[in-house]
Amino acid sequence: MSHLVDEAVLRGVVPQVIAILVRRGADFATAEDAVQDALVEALRSWPDAPPRDPKGWLVTVAWRRFLDVVRSDTARQRRELAVDGEPGPGPTEAADDTLRVFFLCAHPALSPTSAVALTLRAVAGLTTRQVADAYLVPEATMAQRISRAKRTVAGQSFDRPGDLDTVRRVLYLVFNEGYTGDVDLAAEAIRLTRELARLSVDDETSEETDGLLALMLLHHARRPARTRADGSLVPLAEQDRSLWDTDLIEEGVRILQAALARGRRGELQLQAAIAALHADARTAEETDWVQVVAWYDELLALTDSPVVRLNRAVAVGEADGARAGLAALAEVDPGLPRHRAAAAYLTEKDGDLATAARLYAEAAALATNLAERTHLTKQAGRLHQRLP
Repeated sequence: MSHLVDEAVLRGVVPQVIAILVRRGADFATAEDAVQDALVEALRSWPDAPPRDPKGWLVTVAWRRFLDVVRSDTARQRRELAVDGEPGPGPTEAADDTLRVFFLCAHPALSPTSAVALTLRAVAGLTTRQVADAYLVPEATMAQRISRAKRTVAGQSFDRPGDLDTVRRVLYLVFNEGYTGDVDLAAEAIRLTRELARLSVDDETSEETDGLLALMLLHHARRPARTRADGSLVPLAEQDRSLWDTDLIEEGVRILQAALARGRRGELQLQAAIAALHADARTAEETDWVQVVAWYDELLALTDSPVVRLNRAVAVGEADGARAGLAALAEVDPGLPRHRAAAAYLTEKDGDLATAARLYAEAAALATNLAERTHLTKQAGRLHQRLP
């Protein structure tokens, strides 16, 4: 009888298998390639003959593949002697070095794009084709990018402590890729962040990992209402809140409250707190904008980020009126992406429709995202129709 392969479970053990191979003496790049080969074999053979121990099966097949590669390379004969000899049957190693693999894939020496690509391959267990589809680039291009990334981290010690801040940034980049190709990267990022939270529970910045998870859950909860059937964007104020996933919202708020209660607030927790206030409002009009501004004030004091300053200006416009929002926006660098979109929104709110229409059109011309460009163009057109 044929069985379906649970790809999420399969991908979940990938970093553990890579770590076991590295502990046994494999270099990271060859180990990662060997595990990819084992995954392909698993997808081919498991539907008809599922193993009792998926992780052990993957370790065995990947290790054999690694040995085949080593033995075929005459220039590595000395290393072959050091690693030759397949471990006997029995349970696989109990140590979980998944966090080390996270650190390696999110190494500071890598560009953000390369770090995300390598994380999706080595930690998420996606194929090169799946990663390429997510980035809308040819598979060969992505293969080269991943190969360069693996060469960059090849000389890094597997035992060297990593940087959780970098790992969290990479996971948030994965989340923001959303849904492209045949893999839901937002859902995959949430799965990986849950794993990271489990692994880093004793770290002194674990509250920020929980904050990231809460932020992802609260944003993901609004996903069903974020686009129309034609793919166009629905602004937050216009979203059908009955479509929001209340279970995800409740989980996100619960995780956030527990993180904030530990008294070590960070950027991701504060962002999640703002998202929680939006999620808590039954209608856009009931949003507690005064509290949103207060959270932005705390976030701005922590980060001094131009993007935070821009978002705060919009929140001030909602809490204290359009004129106050425009005054706050005047302190923001006008060259910042979405500055004109924010200015257009606040200017329309202030009643100057002609200027707002012009600003919406300028914002559309600067937008790099097709859906955002379409939305801004429609906003400009809507206001033009209302003008004399």
